[in-house]
Amino acid sequence: MKAALFVVAAGLLAVTPTAMPGELSVEQVKAALQRATKQAPADLHGKDLSDLDLSGLDFRHADVSGASFFGSKLVHADFRGANLERANLNGAWLMGVNFSGANLVQASLLSVVILGGEVKAMPIFREARMSNVKMIADLPGADLAGADLRNATIGVNIRNQGMGQMRTDLSGANLAGANLAGADVNRSLLPFANLRGANLRGTNFFRVRLGGADLTGADVTGADFTEADLGGTILRDVKGLGAAKGLDRAENFDKIVR
Repeated sequence: MKAALFVVAAGLLAVTPTAMPGELSVEQVKAALQRATKQAPADLHGKDLSDLDLSGLDFRHADVSGASFFGSKLVHADFRGANLERANLNGAWLMGVNFSGANLVQASLLSVVILGGEVKAMPIFREARMSNVKMIADLPGADLAGADLRNATIGVNIRNQGMGQMRTDLSGANLAGANLAGADVNRSLLPFANLRGANLRGTNFFRVRLGGADLTGADVTGADFTEADLGGTILRDVKGLGAAKGLDRAENFDKIVR
């Protein structure tokens, strides 16, 4: 029977089965990356890279789509512009990782390790492609400006009792200009987040804490704010507010800033 790996996600302890060592060694991964160029990227597509310490490595010229980084240490790794489509990053250590401009479409980032250890830096997802991503993580103050999070599942899966006890923390995060159209962020923490100019059409904000968040110029057409906390939320020049849902059942709607 595989041992259990205890990881911190969204401030709570989760238990996840550990993966066996990957099919490649750290030395083999390093060698493939060192040979890689923009014209001839390292082909790590679909590889099992789980349970490896790949901290500080440069994956900019690598195809790691469909690869498994389950439980791997990726501290300060560079994935700028890399192809991580459908990659499994569950339980991975992501302190200081740079995913700017990366392709994370349909990737899974559940129970990722963000807090703890010597490195305190948040991962960066600036302008990353993250449509249909699945993510539960502590990301207070993280940079997701311009990220494409269409149809992403960031909220609680209430049918899963284990995951149902956790939530994504994006308190104070930079989501300016991000595209969250159709995303499910239910029960997430977004107080004081920067959502200026964001596309929030059809976003599910059920029970989301949005106190002090700045939605100036955002498009909230069809967004659902049922039971969301809007105390101090800035809704200046928002588009589609009349077509938003659940505002009559939102908390502290009388305390919004317009």
